[in-house]
Amino acid sequence: MNRLEIIDQLNYELFIAKRVIAAKQYKSSISSPIIKIAIIAIALGMVIMMVSVATGIGLQQKIREKLSGFNGHIQITNFDDNNSEITLNPVSKKQDFYPKFTNIDGIKNVQVFATKAGIIRTKTDFEGIIFKGVGQKYDWTFFKEYLTDGKLPDFSQEVSNEVLISEEISNRLDIHLGDEFNILFVKDDPAKAPWIRVVTVVGVYNSGFQEFDENFVIADIRHIQKMNRWNEDEVGGFEVLLNNFDEIQQKSDQVYLQTASSLNSKSVIEKYPSIFEWISLFDNNMYLIIAIMILVAGINMITALLVLILERTQMVGILKALGGSNFSIRKIFLYNAAYLIIKGLFWGNLIGLTLLFVQKYFSVLTLDTSTYYVNAVPVYIDFGYIALLNIGTLLLCLSMLVIPSIIIAKISPAKSIKFE
Repeated sequence: MNRLEIIDQLNYELFIAKRVIAAKQYKSSISSPIIKIAIIAIALGMVIMMVSVATGIGLQQKIREKLSGFNGHIQITNFDDNNSEITLNPVSKKQDFYPKFTNIDGIKNVQVFATKAGIIRTKTDFEGIIFKGVGQKYDWTFFKEYLTDGKLPDFSQEVSNEVLISEEISNRLDIHLGDEFNILFVKDDPAKAPWIRVVTVVGVYNSGFQEFDENFVIADIRHIQKMNRWNEDEVGGFEVLLNNFDEIQQKSDQVYLQTASSLNSKSVIEKYPSIFEWISLFDNNMYLIIAIMILVAGINMITALLVLILERTQMVGILKALGGSNFSIRKIFLYNAAYLIIKGLFWGNLIGLTLLFVQKYFSVLTLDTSTYYVNAVPVYIDFGYIALLNIGTLLLCLSMLVIPSIIIAKISPAKSIKFE
């Protein structure tokens, strides 16, 4: 056998050795507790990252949804109202943008509204509320989701006495579905007797947003028009609903430019800046948790890789003696490390998705509505961000393993073959 044949034979044996080692190395080291800890760390890290992102985004979306449900994404009112929750000065419905913005894309609906302060009076109690009047083309999608009893009011015909109240008001004042009650409205002249409206409860909702639930009663806007002596084409303002909340700042600027100088438009973010500043902090928390989890997983994988290398010191020496390069041997260990990471990610995804779906459909974990504005931990599941978490974790952990794998280059074949 000549020299070339010997070299070919050695290369062939090296090729077979690499494949056998790559296939069996993990099985041979499965008993190592450090390897198990590394896999568990990857799995737990993925579970925590998935739960953090799903609940963080879910809570942000729910709070945005509820604020927008009561106020619209953008409100257009008279400048003279000075940001009051009560609409004092009427706005004409004869606007270029009503009933539809023709020059702005991405707008779902433009609906009229008006608000007036009132007092609910029952036989045993009374309480101040905000009487919100809406029109025939009002989008009931939000209240339909949170309707707990009865039906939605119908304002399509003549002036309706039907109202929608919250569970908060229903429980506090002992007013229930089908009950009639009085709402008093103070006139401009306090010496005169107040207006009294007798209304009927046809629906009860529970949004979980206590600040609104304890105040708002949804009714026919024509009651407010009549009490304020407004014309039929005069309303308190307009609510603009968007198709995509992420475009709210851009659309808000466009809406402002499309409205008359006597009108003011304000997005829900501008109306409730403190709430949106608070929920924006969730992003920082999510980024911090992801960074910590990946760092912990990476450190555990570095430890596991070093253990694998030390356990296979003799093998490294033999491969080097057979002509294997440092780069090719490092790839063997990195392939095994990738296998461990993928196994950890698999279990992490399985456990994480199970927990998220259980919470999504059964609401096991609850929250204090006075603090978080929701009664259960909301969950947002998107396989796009789950894929990004998996790919990012795999790539970052492997990147962290490149440097410690350099230790293979320091192993001497002569010494390592004798290593025990």
